[in-house]
Amino acid sequence: MIIVQVKEGENIEKALKKFKRKFEKTGIVRELRSRQAFEKPSVTNRKKMMKAVYVQQLRAVEE
Repeated sequence: MIIVQVKEGENIEKALKKFKRKFEKTGIVRELRSRQAFEKPSVTNRKKMMKAVYVQQLRAVEE
């Protein structure tokens, strides 16, 4: 459960922004989306490899 401390007289928008930040840090939404559809380990590994190749190409272009 996420608890947000609100100071007296603090704006509700500011408190809501604090809540959203804490909620994103927990990673609940990311985990929920990953659990919705099962992905085979081979597909996961392939995606990881493709991302690594992409990052490597970006770094090569930078230099």
